[in-house]
Amino acid sequence: MCGIAGIFHLETAKPVDPARVQGMIDAMPHRGPDGTGVWTAPGVGLGHCRLSIIDLAGGAQPMANQDASLIVTYNGEIYNFAEVRAELVALGHKFRTTGDTEVILHAYRQWGEACVERFNGMFAFALYDVATQSLWLVRDRLGVKPLYYAQVSDGSVIFGSELKALLAHPLLRRAPDLSAVEDYIALGYVPDDACIVAGVKKLGAGEHLRLVRGRALASPKRWWDVSFADRSTAKPTTLAEELVALMRDAVKLRMVADVPLGAFLSGGVDSSSVVAMMAEQSPRAVKTCTIGFDVESLDERGYADHVARRFATDHRTRIVSPDDYGLLDRIVGHFDEPFADASALPTYRVCELAREEVTVALSGDGADEAFAGYRRHLFQHRGEGLRSLLPQGLRGPLFGALGRAYPKADWAPRFLRAKSTFQELAISGGEAYARAVGFTTPELRARLYGAEFARSISGHRAEDRIVAAMDAAPARDPLDRAQYADLKIWLPGDILTKTDRMSMAVSLEAREPLLDYRLVEFAARLPVSQRIHGNTGKYLMKRAMEPHLPHNILYRGKMGFVTPIAQWFRAALADEAAAVADGSMLARTGWFDRTTMAKLAQDHKAGRADHGRLLWQLLVLDKSLARLFG
Repeated sequence: MCGIAGIFHLETAKPVDPARVQGMIDAMPHRGPDGTGVWTAPGVGLGHCRLSIIDLAGGAQPMANQDASLIVTYNGEIYNFAEVRAELVALGHKFRTTGDTEVILHAYRQWGEACVERFNGMFAFALYDVATQSLWLVRDRLGVKPLYYAQVSDGSVIFGSELKALLAHPLLRRAPDLSAVEDYIALGYVPDDACIVAGVKKLGAGEHLRLVRGRALASPKRWWDVSFADRSTAKPTTLAEELVALMRDAVKLRMVADVPLGAFLSGGVDSSSVVAMMAEQSPRAVKTCTIGFDVESLDERGYADHVARRFATDHRTRIVSPDDYGLLDRIVGHFDEPFADASALPTYRVCELAREEVTVALSGDGADEAFAGYRRHLFQHRGEGLRSLLPQGLRGPLFGALGRAYPKADWAPRFLRAKSTFQELAISGGEAYARAVGFTTPELRARLYGAEFARSISGHRAEDRIVAAMDAAPARDPLDRAQYADLKIWLPGDILTKTDRMSMAVSLEAREPLLDYRLVEFAARLPVSQRIHGNTGKYLMKRAMEPHLPHNILYRGKMGFVTPIAQWFRAALADEAAAVADGSMLARTGWFDRTTMAKLAQDHKAGRADHGRLLWQLLVLDKSLARLFG
């Protein structure tokens, strides 16, 4: 795992100052504490900082092939590199190193851009081709590894693993993109098709971009997509066997490392399944770690301990409490862009705990998106069934009226909170799902935004990208469309961003075996009944893991990695919430209505409403703005 950065002049081959590339790399030392490297030639400069995982002695970058006609800087892991390397050796290629970086160079020489289709891994890389005077930027299928880029005033394109690498370049203009602020307030993160700094872009998951000297900056192209259009006709028992075999191989590939390796263990289905597969294939006790909370209803340590005892792991735990709020400034600095998922805090703590003993940790990320494990998938599935019974002309007025009449009851048990359900049944499935996956509703944002800010975003609405993704999905069923949108927007924008930044913050490599693209493609072909069955999500996965995990782990209610911020903002952090509305940088922007912000904090503290997530969101945005534009 590493950090990459570079500069490419599109118009002419102007000299590139190595110190400028080094400065971009030096902005993210946490991504590569084991060494740095810079390579320059007329019109191009590539930089690299290294966290050594495989081929500790021979994997220094940027790396050139034997005749120096190809040079690569690369972040990530190609898990099947040994298989690809063997194929290349059989074709006559000769290798000087034993790692995966050189495999990229030889694979590109052999197959051109099609080489990336042979790689099973997480990666973002830049490969310079001397013969064509072009730079090829590539991001892995599901967006595990990030890549930012921007064109600056001297005509060059700059790129890096993190936004802070681009911010280190003196020609990057710092100005906020207000549409991205709307995206952040709506979704809780800035998605991959936007950036909080105007003019900066992110290469999307499964995309590549070729920069060619003498040509204008082109648009990225997609090299991989997942399709839900086909259905497997295999029997459930056969599907379960195939799933376990795929999971076992995905975990095995990700256990290859020349450094200590362990796993995150929450006690949920996903991380427990990964640990079960690891224990089966490891000659020694798997090192596992768990984070708990000082709020009993959110604490999963007991379940994690159960799994740890079952597989005799070397297990350690740590507690997250309101005192850990002091980490927020550090966490905000690692994300660069505002990021409101409060589970970033315990994710940082579990990565920190893991890094004390290992350099690589396997996680359970991705199974909920691939196999339909979120509650919102179940609600969407049921909701679409109800929508199909009534035409929109009847459904809209009926449920719209019920939604307006029913009281909002954040304090009530979930089954009594019918207001949002009625509101969602009154609109299309795509609109309803976009609301379900978001942080705030359009109605709340309309109250929150100042008049000038609302005019400045010119009708831009964050939910529209989700509706568009669902409409364009290669799919057969509304559940397919919801999952497709998750894989394209939510997964890379929230889940994988969180895991990448928090693991890299402590120089830990996180690997996601349940996001092996073969597993994702397998899951997309499953009949809906094998994803959701009755009230059970991830149905096939749970059935398949019954021989490996106890029933109370597989079928307990989903908790998620939830931080108790609502409780914190009524106690230890109440003053922090109130301060956001008065005197903060966010208040000084004039974007949001101060009276509304103050009332949100007051109502939350008094227990009249639950605005914990929104208050956290505003607090994070305030700190991010101060870092980026203060």
